[in-house]
Amino acid sequence: MAEHAGEHESAAESLMEKISEKIRGHDSSSSSSDSDDDKPSPIEAVKSKIFRLFGREKPVHKVMGGGKVADIILWRNKKISAGVLGGATALWVLFELLEYHLITLVCHILILSLAMFFLWSNASTFINKSRPHIPDVSIPEDYFLQVASALRIEINRAMTLLHDIASGRDLKKFLTVIAGLWVLSIVSSWCNFLTLFYVVFILLHTVPVVYEKYDDKIDSFAEKAMVEIKRQYAVFDAKVLSKIPRGPLKEKKKD
Repeated sequence: MAEHAGEHESAAESLMEKISEKIRGHDSSSSSSDSDDDKPSPIEAVKSKIFRLFGREKPVHKVMGGGKVADIILWRNKKISAGVLGGATALWVLFELLEYHLITLVCHILILSLAMFFLWSNASTFINKSRPHIPDVSIPEDYFLQVASALRIEINRAMTLLHDIASGRDLKKFLTVIAGLWVLSIVSSWCNFLTLFYVVFILLHTVPVVYEKYDDKIDSFAEKAMVEIKRQYAVFDAKVLSKIPRGPLKEKKKD
């Protein structure tokens, strides 16, 4: 009897040990899963390490506002985008190639429109048809104020940027703006303002679409280009900029 009791006790102890090991294993797995939940997934970690042009973290559509303007630029509706691009091309052909003038075009359009509506309104009494419905067109005050406010914000931002550059706080930004203005002056000497505006309009309707379609390849090439630009700037800084004498900065005494 004593031997049977000892066997029962040893079997019970072994059973309890197995149960405790299972509980410990479950706790360790749950704790490891909790720690894994806290850590970012491998896909998110890889995405965070990928270089994006201009530090982009959102899709191109959201970066450009995500509204109707972004839909037109990114050709979400091909008919509307093609219509806008065709209208801009027609205006460029009229003003640039045919040497039409803006005021002349506006006057001719108004003459034709007024003559058509005038004749239609007077002829409706003889042909027994209803007169044309001419809608009342007016610019909403809220919309006009929103456009003016947005324009004021952008102008103030540009003035702040010019003030920071002129004050000599950021040499890199100063050189970037000078180089951009120099390139713009060269390009503007090749063509007039209308042609330059049309070229920018064409680029705005082509470059974002191409970038959205081939963003991985373009970002990879841009990363290599940025590395090379930084290396060349470091060499230029070491050989030229660092040798420019600068006066000591005097701290203002506080009373």
